Amino acid sequence: MASNPNYSDVTPAIEALAARSLENSRIDSDDYVRYDVKRGLRDLDGRGVLAGLTEVSDIISKKVVDGQEVPCEGELYFRGYNIQDLVGSALREKRFAFEEVAYLLMFGQLPTRQELSDFTALLASYRTLPKNFVRDVILKSPSSDMMNSLAKCVLSIASYDDKTDDISLPNVVRQCIQLIATFPLYAVYSYQAYTYKEGNSLYIHAPREDMSTAENILSLLRADSSYTFWEAHILDICLVLHAEHGGGNNSTFTTHVVTSSGTDTYSCMAAALASLKGPKHGGANIKVIRMFEDLKQTVRDWTDEEEISAYLRALLHGEAFDHAGLIYGMGHAVYSLSDPRASILRRFVETLSLEKGRTEEYELYSRVERLAPQIIAQERKIYKGVSANVDFYSGFVYHMLDLPLELYTPLFAMARIAGWSAHRIEELINMGKIIRPAYKYVGHHADYIPLDQR
Repeated sequence: MASNPNYSDVTPAIEALAARSLENSRIDSDDYVRYDVKRGLRDLDGRGVLAGLTEVSDIISKKVVDGQEVPCEGELYFRGYNIQDLVGSALREKRFAFEEVAYLLMFGQLPTRQELSDFTALLASYRTLPKNFVRDVILKSPSSDMMNSLAKCVLSIASYDDKTDDISLPNVVRQCIQLIATFPLYAVYSYQAYTYKEGNSLYIHAPREDMSTAENILSLLRADSSYTFWEAHILDICLVLHAEHGGGNNSTFTTHVVTSSGTDTYSCMAAALASLKGPKHGGANIKVIRMFEDLKQTVRDWTDEEEISAYLRALLHGEAFDHAGLIYGMGHAVYSLSDPRASILRRFVETLSLEKGRTEEYELYSRVERLAPQIIAQERKIYKGVSANVDFYSGFVYHMLDLPLELYTPLFAMARIAGWSAHRIEELINMGKIIRPAYKYVGHHADYIPLDQR
């Protein structure tokens, strides 16, 4: 009888099979041009291929001037409302905005005061888990990857729902609201389970019905459940900025694709989480933090722009940090002159860095933000401008809030579940055929060879 394999080992036999895959699965890059393939569902100039319609959000990065498209400062609209106005209102009134934005995204209009109160109360009532769920699901197999743990929880909670496969609109709305309410519990409790496995004390705080989503995240996470209003307010703004970003981003497009198959809400959201986890998508803010940690160790004088520039060039040449040839946090698939979310976060970062005594780090970020686009323009052939994206500053904000690195991407998910829910509802209401793009076969045909003749 064969012995059980070590699931983490890559054996010589596996290496040989991988080499065979490499030998027989590589496609000539010229074929993509020859057959006019929109790689990444983008045109050669980087513009996304039109694959659907949405009323959930709008991203503006270009305007027409004298009949020509020209880059403009980035703008982001949720259901027609400028993100700057949504954030500005919350700031002026000193209130939390994520719940209002979630309502707006899902139901298409700003709630009245009573509607917002009722929706917030509904979220609070759902902010609980089935009996023994923490013990039976979260504590039994803790992982160092909170996104995997989050996806596991989402799929596991489906077995507690008697109407898992019911995709009628009222049932899906109910499931989405429950997931918006419980995502913070899955993520934070999974983190506590992981740290307990690593030898730290275990504490599982109960959520509070009188707290906002942002407040509950901080209260659940911290040993003494303490936080300042300013900390919760900044985290709330981060949730708002991450809540939605058009139908074409990878995880939201995944939501549309999976929804179009008629599958259940839990499977759909688990697929979206799998997409968001990738370092080219939601995991990018972790890369930014780690890149800056390497920069701070490499660059001796943080005020020396020549030394910083040399490091940035080394990044692009694959000679520094992870050797990927990227300056993380720079550039976006849509924006060129500016990412409005980064512009909003920048203001908070400066204020928070003063409060936390980390102004030198903020100034370093500012220098990199200014120098990187210039260096990328010099070193790379680019079709549009490059600017800092939301990931450039969000990781620094989380770092100053003393949030663990393992929760950076789950925090993105805690916000984006609102946008995913809105797009799932939109796809269900307007669903036509299953989404099925074409792939052209460019391999060869062959006659079958009997096994003993190979």
